[in-house]
Amino acid sequence: MLDDEPGRKRRRFWVHPIVAQRQQKGQFHKLFNDLRQDSNKFKSYCRMSIETFDHLLICLHPDLNFVDTSMRRSISAEQRLLVTLRFLATGNSFASLHFEFLLGISTISGIVCHTCKVIWQRLREAVMPTPTAADWLRIAAGFNQSAQFPNCIGALDGKHIRVKKPSHSGSRYFNYKQYFSVVLMALADSDYKFVIVDIGAYGSTSDSRILSASRMGERLRQNQLALPEPSRLPGSAGPPAPFVIVADEGFALSPHLMRPFPRRDLDDRKRIFNYRLTRARRYVECAFGILSSKWRVFQSSIQMKPDNVTLVIQACVMLHNFTRIHDASTDADLGLNMTSSVSLDLSRPGRPGTAGLAVREIFADYFSSPEGALSWQMDAIRGSR
Repeated sequence: MLDDEPGRKRRRFWVHPIVAQRQQKGQFHKLFNDLRQDSNKFKSYCRMSIETFDHLLICLHPDLNFVDTSMRRSISAEQRLLVTLRFLATGNSFASLHFEFLLGISTISGIVCHTCKVIWQRLREAVMPTPTAADWLRIAAGFNQSAQFPNCIGALDGKHIRVKKPSHSGSRYFNYKQYFSVVLMALADSDYKFVIVDIGAYGSTSDSRILSASRMGERLRQNQLALPEPSRLPGSAGPPAPFVIVADEGFALSPHLMRPFPRRDLDDRKRIFNYRLTRARRYVECAFGILSSKWRVFQSSIQMKPDNVTLVIQACVMLHNFTRIHDASTDADLGLNMTSSVSLDLSRPGRPGTAGLAVREIFADYFSSPEGALSWQMDAIRGSR
């Protein structure tokens, strides 16, 4: 018998007496129905409205529904989803969730990882499909309206997700901020939704190298992103400008990726360009802020293996877009100030290509022209001198 093998710890219980009381004392059975009677409390608990939760459950139910066996009753799809949302919303340890839901720690771990995987697989095509030329034009119209940056198809940046140091990893995950992390590289639109993501790069890797090695970077270099043809900027009689991504000084300049002018030798024209670019770039930073504010698993070190950390990040990205679409989340709901001041600390010069320089000059000329200037931009740049 297995229990008689030398060195094997004898199991005291088939089901621990505390866990056996799950249906009488577990949080799902005691609290969930009451929460559904109060929409505000439900949204605070699950980080989404009751209607959005129900819609999400319908989408995921086929992969979360298991049958009872002769040995034990299965855990319902509803409870599996709730346990996962509480983990993502709070970042509580599996041991803490064990005492809340009266489920085994290993059971909770399996539920969270499986549900995160299902969320990514089931929602990806619905909430983050591969962009078409029409999608890029819609995104560009949004940036032109909200950030006054025409021909912009997204704001790009990387976010370090703090993790427990993986075994035998050396310094690969140790970043310049002096902690261990993996990187979420994301392209965001003007509605703070993620358009393309790359997840799981080592924390020690620079943003530019992550982009270069990613599928997004490869497709951008090979002109395989189905970008619209270059077009003249609004009201301009100048040459057609390509559609571009805006990013910070950590990325390399290219014809389809704009970064700020280096800090040295800045004149008003260059300062205006940097200001206008930074106004558009902040949308990805705000998207990261909304993500980590809603899904607080990102506010502490994730105590999981790298593959499972990737599943958690993937699920949160999908849920972020899903709730932005179905709950029409407002900035006030999340306690964020999206109109914060724009930083112009642009200190790291790069070695841009000639084609990228020419495109940046087109935008710089336009932003300083009567057709493209903003009435307040000169006042905005005076504080950065």
